Amino acid sequence: MADIRIYNPDTLGKPLGQYSHVTRVKAGELLFIAGMLAPGDDFDAQCAGVFAQIGKALESAGAGWPNVVQFTTYLVHSQDITKFMQYRLREFPKMFPSEAYPPNTLLIVDRLVQERFLVEVQTIAAL
Repeated sequence: MADIRIYNPDTLGKPLGQYSHVTRVKAGELLFIAGMLAPGDDFDAQCAGVFAQIGKALESAGAGWPNVVQFTTYLVHSQDITKFMQYRLREFPKMFPSEAYPPNTLLIVDRLVQERFLVEVQTIAAL
């Protein structure tokens, strides 16, 4: 099992959302999960589907949310930043009850692989 320490150094200030600034990992294996997409009628439905896909990918390696050490999130519309933050505020405490939220880089891109997709999340986990 990986030794994962997620934290926020006082010198970096408080994060702007449900993430931490630093993850320190001592692991025998790393799991790299491609950016996950999910269809849905709106942003929230796609977000829920994306994180469900990530959950399945983690399970396939015998891992879970506590194994996640970093996310990279891609949004198509900057107007969805607030929706994304609200989703994380609502769902991340269930996924990460210890409140050790993995670091997340949030990027706004022109589009994803198909125009219907609004959000994509890439994940790194330690086993």
